[in-house]
Amino acid sequence: MADLKLSEARDLTRIERIGAHSHIRGLGLDSTLTPRAVSEGLVGQLPARKAAGVILHMIRSGRIAGRGVLIAGQPGTGKTAIAMGLAKSLGDQTPFAMLSASEIFSFEISKTEALRQAFRKAIGVRIKEETEVIEGEVVEIVIDRPGAAGAAAKTGKVTLKTTEMEACYDMGVKLIEAMGKEKVQSGDVIALDKSSGKITKLGRSFSRSRDYDAVGGNTKFVQCPDGELQKRKEVVHCVTLHEIDVINSRTQGFLALFTGDTGEIRSEVREQIDTKVAEWREEGKAEVVPGVLFIDEVHMLDVECFSFLNRALENEMAPILVVATNRGHTVIRGTNYKSPHGIPIDLLDRLLVVKTEPYSEDDIRKILDIRCQEEDVEMSEEAKVLLTKIGVETSLRYAIHLITSSALACQKRKGKVVEMEDISRVYQLFLDVKRSTQYLMEYQSQYMFNEVAEDEGNEKVSGMQS
Repeated sequence: MADLKLSEARDLTRIERIGAHSHIRGLGLDSTLTPRAVSEGLVGQLPARKAAGVILHMIRSGRIAGRGVLIAGQPGTGKTAIAMGLAKSLGDQTPFAMLSASEIFSFEISKTEALRQAFRKAIGVRIKEETEVIEGEVVEIVIDRPGAAGAAAKTGKVTLKTTEMEACYDMGVKLIEAMGKEKVQSGDVIALDKSSGKITKLGRSFSRSRDYDAVGGNTKFVQCPDGELQKRKEVVHCVTLHEIDVINSRTQGFLALFTGDTGEIRSEVREQIDTKVAEWREEGKAEVVPGVLFIDEVHMLDVECFSFLNRALENEMAPILVVATNRGHTVIRGTNYKSPHGIPIDLLDRLLVVKTEPYSEDDIRKILDIRCQEEDVEMSEEAKVLLTKIGVETSLRYAIHLITSSALACQKRKGKVVEMEDISRVYQLFLDVKRSTQYLMEYQSQYMFNEVAEDEGNEKVSGMQS
């Protein structure tokens, strides 16, 4: 008898990429906006996180717009991490737009138009709409299937009830398909939107909880609705001003949002939209939600962009502007003048400055522990001590980069726990900034187009060593 070949079955799992800030879940604050030492992926930076908590409270109140915040600090001190924590704490209901300042110069549209679109992405509109809904518990579903092929389309009836009444409704083909798609059966509590025909399964009725000996963990039990079967409910749609701009300025409507064909949007279109949104606000049909626009590496903007930000922050529909930079006293791009952080003084005067400080050795150790857990790397205590020492002497980012590479070195020697020898191996393989610069200075004569004088190179090496 021929051997039967069994096909190998493999589990298909969703691929999740681990990013630089994927471990951050929020700002790590308690109910009084006091930051915890280690919480929600953030470590240390207590004054900066408390300041971010105050900003978070301002945004949630929804009454303050057009404010600016500058997060300033040395490289690798958690500026972007705090901004990401702010975004996570706000949730999905508040718009959060994020871009790097250098992106402004790579768009096909003008710099001011790119900034204006970023501003409009960070302003949300909650549009309220009343709709008729049939809500009740399913008593019985009867579907009449055609006896032969080519016969009339199948029809059916569904009986719904509340605590006070019961009614029977006829079903067409589309409603029967929707019922089948949602796997609705007797005992389920459903809501049917009359205008769109959408069916929402709210859960299973408590009265039918004993129908089965065992139910799945995802089964949700709800009370049978009371009152009338047909009710009027208020539905809230959340969109951004930029999405409304694109839909009204392109012939393909909302499909332009998926194709990315936004291009320049005429000011007349925006004025009409702003007028209409203002009318909706007065009638109580809509509510404007100022969100957050985060611009990283803000010193990369030029003087024209800074002038636009100055004017844009005065608009009553402006979002909260959060910018970050790691520059000190430097030249404003597009001019020959120097200014703190490379930002003009008049704009700097409008910003609340939040400073971040270098991490202590204890903080670096805690961050490395979190990153090891996030990257699913098991590391010995001695290896963590060595990695912390490397992080203090070089940089936190370099130490984080060594986690995965040391895990691969451990895997190559068929080990399960990363040891000191794995850290030492990858430390020799990959250079940090200081060692790389020192190597470059030593062998500068062998590189092409070298412009550093020999005396200057020796001075830089001695300065780094000191």
